[in-house]
Amino acid sequence: MLHKIGIEEHFAIQETMESDSTYLKRDVKYAIDINTRILDLMDYRIKEMDANGIDIMVLSLNSPAIQGIHNRSEAIEIAKIANDRLAEAVEKKNDRFRGFAALPLQDPDAAILEMKRAINELGFVGLFVNGFSQIDTPDNDVYLDDPRYKPFWAEVEKMDVPFYFHVRSPMPHNARLLDNHYWLHGAAWAFTVEAATHTLRLITGGLFDEFPKVKMVLGHLGEGIPWIVWRCDNMINKRRRGAPMKRKIADYLNDNIWVTTSGQFHYPPFLCTLLQMGADRILFSTDYPFEEVSDAANWFDACQISETDRNKIGRQNAIDLFKLKL
Repeated sequence: MLHKIGIEEHFAIQETMESDSTYLKRDVKYAIDINTRILDLMDYRIKEMDANGIDIMVLSLNSPAIQGIHNRSEAIEIAKIANDRLAEAVEKKNDRFRGFAALPLQDPDAAILEMKRAINELGFVGLFVNGFSQIDTPDNDVYLDDPRYKPFWAEVEKMDVPFYFHVRSPMPHNARLLDNHYWLHGAAWAFTVEAATHTLRLITGGLFDEFPKVKMVLGHLGEGIPWIVWRCDNMINKRRRGAPMKRKIADYLNDNIWVTTSGQFHYPPFLCTLLQMGADRILFSTDYPFEEVSDAANWFDACQISETDRNKIGRQNAIDLFKLKL
């Protein structure tokens, strides 16, 4: 398929390059390749796009980046720097790139101000946050269902801006289950567990009941939630144990959440997600440079779906959700 739009495609700046290198350190060659490509916003990236039928990438800062900077003033400063540099790249190649705003959620008021600046002044099309934020000290992890974020969520709803909720590694005190099992860290498993659990906290805690117009995007075909949602709903409905949400998890998937194909180029989980959520809720993406653009594009172009659904997932859903002016 030609004219695809990629939604989860990453870049970095030097200030965020060391933000989460733990799972790269054991594979030096892979790390060097990733580091080279994630800093490049033009040459190699555009060649990959051209070779694989991708018109536009919506670019987002690497993980955890801002969310991993526990010093509040530093987080605010680096978020502004990252957003300004991304805006420069988008302006230089506005026919190929759009931008997601990085936000310093260590300070919710500052995050609101930066969100407004990024959307209204820099022309970004959405928000991009890497899970929980470390605040004041390295070991203080604060999740997005914390009451301090209610004004932020209210502003997200008011501005009607999609919120891309991205993965990050769990804190060491939450990852003891993986001790001495290095190969399960990162994208192999730990990212998914952390992001899925955080998302389910938001859903079951009533975020979308209080802010029903919030639009959230999850990568990696929804971090597995579409595949397990029936069992989650079944068990919670039998034994609610005080769950604040007013409806089933599946209802929020269909009303408030979109998912992307990033890093999940396999038909069975894709088909499950398609059956659970429908073609209108899925967006094409690669997870560049952590995945190969050719792997994502070749799989998607040959995927056993109707051409109507292929056009929706590959392009039109992104245009509609992010209000892209092409």
